[in-house]
Amino acid sequence: MEKLVLREEYIKLGQAIKAVGFVSTGVEAKIVIQNGEVLLNGNVETQRGKKLYGGDIVSYKGQELEIVK
Repeated sequence: MEKLVLREEYIKLGQAIKAVGFVSTGVEAKIVIQNGEVLLNGNVETQRGKKLYGGDIVSYKGQELEIVK
């Protein structure tokens, strides 16, 4: 499981999956999120701008990301 340490209070979902390399571009992030391919805490999330906070878990194609405060 990847870990992403927050530098601010939160990070947006699209930025987070790009930052850890799940996708290579912001456009790709937008597409996979809108297509319902990304899970946030076990639920499909379609909002690219969804704010993630410490403790949130993002899943995409068998990869997991934990947001750490």
